[in-house]
Amino acid sequence: MPGTTNGSTSTKTMGVLTVGGLVAVTAYTVALGSNGWLWFIWVVLGLLTLGMVATSNS
Repeated sequence: MPGTTNGSTSTKTMGVLTVGGLVAVTAYTVALGSNGWLWFIWVVLGLLTLGMVATSNS
């Protein structure tokens, strides 16, 4: 694709994984009850994604 770089592609991929993870963790919580480890892992994934976005914009 013109205008895209590997950095922006991996940032978009991380964004999709983060949103998909949120949907999965939310569905799990609704169906089976809350699991603190799943939410913790999702928060870490979200922070990694934010870090990638911040560094790719620099």
